Amino acid sequence: MTNNTEPLLDRKTAAKYLNVSPGTLAVWDCTKRYDLKPIKVGRAVRYRRSDLDKFIEQSLQQS
Repeated sequence: MTNNTEPLLDRKTAAKYLNVSPGTLAVWDCTKRYDLKPIKVGRAVRYRRSDLDKFIEQSLQQS
């Protein structure tokens, strides 16, 4: 279960956390290359850190 009080990261912060560019993250969202579970807040896109951590763990397991 996801913690609903978890702060949401903007695209720039999430990209820095994943060590990719914000543009790369935008392309991944648009093409659905990876399921990072982006949350739309109006026109803004936000990410939960726990979802980004899951993505990192899955990426490490596939390597």
